[in-house]
Amino acid sequence: MLTLDTRSQVLTLLDAAALGPTGQDEAALIFVSQTQDPVTVSRRAFRQAVLEAAAALLNQGVGARDLIVIAHVQSLESIATFWGALWIGAIPSMFPTLTEKLDPEIYRRSIGDLVAREGVKAVFTTEEFAPYLREVVHCAVYSSAAGVTGDESVLPDGTGYSADPDEIAFLQHSSGTTGLQKGVALSHRAVLNHLASYCDAIAIDESDVVVSWLPLYHDMGLIAGFLMPLIQGIPLVLMSPFEWVKAPAMLLRAISEYRGTLCWLPNFAYNHCARRIRERDLQGLSIASMRMFINTSEPVLASSHQMFYERFASIGCRREMLSTSYGMAENVFAVTQTRFGIVPPVETIDRVLLEEQGRAVVVPADHPNAVVKTSCGEPIDGTEMCVIDPSTGRVLGEREVGEYAIRSNCLLSEYYRRPDLNPIEADGWYRTGDIGYLAGGRAYVSGRVKDLIINGGKNIFPADLEAIVNEVGGVHPGRAVVFGVFDEREGTELIAVIAEVRGAPDGESLRTIIADLRRTVATRAGVTASFVKLVDDRWLIKTSSGKIARNANRAKWLREREEEQSALSSET
Repeated sequence: MLTLDTRSQVLTLLDAAALGPTGQDEAALIFVSQTQDPVTVSRRAFRQAVLEAAAALLNQGVGARDLIVIAHVQSLESIATFWGALWIGAIPSMFPTLTEKLDPEIYRRSIGDLVAREGVKAVFTTEEFAPYLREVVHCAVYSSAAGVTGDESVLPDGTGYSADPDEIAFLQHSSGTTGLQKGVALSHRAVLNHLASYCDAIAIDESDVVVSWLPLYHDMGLIAGFLMPLIQGIPLVLMSPFEWVKAPAMLLRAISEYRGTLCWLPNFAYNHCARRIRERDLQGLSIASMRMFINTSEPVLASSHQMFYERFASIGCRREMLSTSYGMAENVFAVTQTRFGIVPPVETIDRVLLEEQGRAVVVPADHPNAVVKTSCGEPIDGTEMCVIDPSTGRVLGEREVGEYAIRSNCLLSEYYRRPDLNPIEADGWYRTGDIGYLAGGRAYVSGRVKDLIINGGKNIFPADLEAIVNEVGGVHPGRAVVFGVFDEREGTELIAVIAEVRGAPDGESLRTIIADLRRTVATRAGVTASFVKLVDDRWLIKTSSGKIARNANRAKWLREREEEQSALSSET
């Protein structure tokens, strides 16, 4: 197992246990689906698939240090292509395919620009998506129909590419409107340093089983739900994110059947499971084998954990299973992690002091200004963390709110082919763009620097308001976005709320929801929602990782508002 004690014995990602000579008949991957029987891939079959993919890449003209893009659905083909690229020394990157939640024109423009800027050698995608990509990229595009097998005689030996540990292993692309913003370049050394520290933090061992529905183009899915289990040689039970969204009970069924122990989920997934999984879906299931459900990638809501626990306690959920982490692609994945067996601490702090003075002061739960914050754990080994003033760079003290900065042995090498971006400062610190505070060595995340709304001198965190809006009757939980709009007359940012409503309410019902929403925000947050727009399920723009794209929705709202005002002016 890769741990801090064994780290010196593992030099590159090709030293992965799933590619090694031992345990050839053990399961490396298990694909589960709603529509077909499970498919188990042994280590022997996985290695063979990787060798065939490596040979196919060479036959298709891909060589060492070439960048390739993999834009498949989750399948053995995409996984083998990724590892096959590593085998020959190419640089793979998982991309999302176009879905109904992404703006097709923005996606089209973004992917074409990015492929050109990064000098992509070839794109590997589905048969359906290949013609679309050929219209916007100037490189070879191979569809699934072409297959990934190749003549293994072109491989020089059975050991794979001899990589320098500091060479770039692969790229992760940071999440934005399309998920294709910057290529985060990660070396073999950085990834292995991270996994050694992270696996110690969660006390991983040979008995663990990872169960995941997460997309492989997102850092949570790529690292925790893909690379880590294959490198450690523990089974990975994988399912389609599209199937999971429609039938979330399949996750619990997989945990029950394969005795899963580890699963990573973004915050919305806890709510989705608790609300969408029916009682009859739980018959005969047990999730008592689980060690940790780990909530990461966005501010953690204590209410989501409570909802999940109450819903699934009857089939074995325990509070200590519900763990937390704070992560980002630039640090490979995790920055912090609540240690195994510890229930994440929850604090009730004074919202007014937080917003107006930038101080996290603990108050009783019944305090009129109380707001709940959940710890995301302490930094993993090898990673330092501090809080700085975003404007001056001054290091802040305990419970002072500011921007997180990190320094570690697993930071990115660079933003790929972006010499205009210098992410790491001279003293080794990386400014994350995330806001929060430290207390007792633990991180409490509030939001993004750029998302912060300054309303009448108060620092308003959109995520806090979104959590309030999501509880308003008639609003679809998890489908609200809050942002600031600067108003010259008022001389400050005003607060805008867009919320998706359930069903098809009539005009009177919509007015009632808007009134309830404004009243609830004013009562619980002490601010005014100046603009409220209720929309249907086709309006909101999401990122490729499933998050609501705050900036994209802000731009769309402003554009529609300008068009409406222009139309009114024309009429008068």
